[in-house]
Amino acid sequence: MILLSLKHIIVKKERGKILDRLSLNVNKGEIHAIIGTNGVGKTTLANVIMGLEKVSNGRIKFQNKDITNLSVSKRAKIGIKILQQNPPSFEGIKIREYLKVGNELSIKDIKRILKKVGLPEEYSERFLDDTLSGGERKRVEIASILTSNPKLAILDEPDSGIDMLSISDLKKIIKELNKEGTTILLITHRGEIAKIADVASLMCNGKIKKTGNPKEISSLFKKECKNELRRRV
Repeated sequence: MILLSLKHIIVKKERGKILDRLSLNVNKGEIHAIIGTNGVGKTTLANVIMGLEKVSNGRIKFQNKDITNLSVSKRAKIGIKILQQNPPSFEGIKIREYLKVGNELSIKDIKRILKKVGLPEEYSERFLDDTLSGGERKRVEIASILTSNPKLAILDEPDSGIDMLSISDLKKIIKELNKEGTTILLITHRGEIAKIADVASLMCNGKIKKTGNPKEISSLFKKECKNELRRRV
């Protein structure tokens, strides 16, 4: 069953098309990896699905409903969540308060989840601000996704900026989230991350070039699209 469908998506910026008639289907319950070099439009794709960027052309459907013009907040309400490459910081809110937004969690639950993402339990009393490193903020965002159990989690380069959380731990967290019912769109430029997916798609020049077995797509990634010289997005 198709959970998310993008058809002929075009996103234009000053210097041309970032996404060029991109089409993609993500099935319910799967881990679907998008693999491509930096600058091919992967982050733009993530932002388009979340509603953070507008499309010039094309349609987006989620659970067979058109969400092309839906706001970010409404997409969040229907079960879409994003882990951005550079998570935002918030002044004046503690991590435990942030993780409890929309959730009935005890402090014990919060400390347990923080432990899963490699943060000491005392971090529940830290403020979610610029005193945290980029890696620490990324782990808090991963914890937030674990608490909310979204229908679709878009993980944009989840390993970037992670210092204390190992790749093996990250893979374990992604699999656990998926096991609990969340469909994962895993965006990465690393073949070893993509290989944990059920399905993978190779992205080049703003398009999905091929979809198939993750090992096959990761191997193809090593051979093709490596020399693309496109702008970063």
